[in-house]
Amino acid sequence: MSEGTMQRRAQRDDQRTKRAGGLNRLLAAAAALPVMLIAAGCSSDSNSDGDAQKATADTEAGTTVSAEPTVQAAAYASLPEACAVLSKKTLTELVPKGTTGKEGASSDTAARASCSWSSLDNNGVKGSQFRWLNVSLLRFESDAASSGDQQAQEYYAKQVKGAQSVAGATNAKTQALAGTGDQATTVRYDLKKKEGAFKQQTVVARVENVVVTLDYNGAGLAGEKAPDAATLTKAAEKAAKEAVASVRSANGEGSAGGSAANSPSPSASKPAKGSPSASSAARSSASPSVSPSASSSKKS
Repeated sequence: MSEGTMQRRAQRDDQRTKRAGGLNRLLAAAAALPVMLIAAGCSSDSNSDGDAQKATADTEAGTTVSAEPTVQAAAYASLPEACAVLSKKTLTELVPKGTTGKEGASSDTAARASCSWSSLDNNGVKGSQFRWLNVSLLRFESDAASSGDQQAQEYYAKQVKGAQSVAGATNAKTQALAGTGDQATTVRYDLKKKEGAFKQQTVVARVENVVVTLDYNGAGLAGEKAPDAATLTKAAEKAAKEAVASVRSANGEGSAGGSAANSPSPSASKPAKGSPSASSAARSSASPSVSPSASSSKKS
């Protein structure tokens, strides 16, 4: 074989090799393309799912936050000193022989407080005039379920109902009282006890998140004439207005009608829901007993 022929064959073999190599590279590239497309598609789907989940979570979170109820904060944060809600002048009119009050027990006086006064005007064989006065204050704090104002309204209604449901009461009369807090009611009735016939007046008033219950009763003992119910009611209603004014003053509103003007101080603890240790009805029926012998004895 001549040298020229050998060179031509070598050139043809070299060209075949190059064409085969190019074809192989083309096939390899074509095979790799679907894999790349699949990977890209998976990555895109994954990102889409993640974005959708994030958007859903954000929407749910936004809905949850906007759906949370908002409870109004309690208006009043403190109570006045119970034994100082009434002026000396008022006490002299209602309980002339007992103007020094007895403070009721309380674990938190910023939440609940009370004070009572007892007066016995002893006229010896001519009989005696007895008076008993009690003022109780209950303040409600707002919680997640309801506002202090709402709780006070519910308790106010219970106190009025309790005063209207005293066993043995006669000649009962209920009337709304204007100009005393946000709402007020007077309940009066007669109550027969072993010491005599008592004239009972209960005034329940609500001012914002505080309920004031004032009980006032009187009786003529040992033959003394019974006091006039209308006069006692007028005195009780006047005292209730004064007590409400003291609550407002203790929380920085206006001036107190009584002798106390306390500065507001945040409550140390939240008052428990429900009625205080004694309802108005229970207090009226459990007022101090007066011994017949004491009421008929001569003044020393």
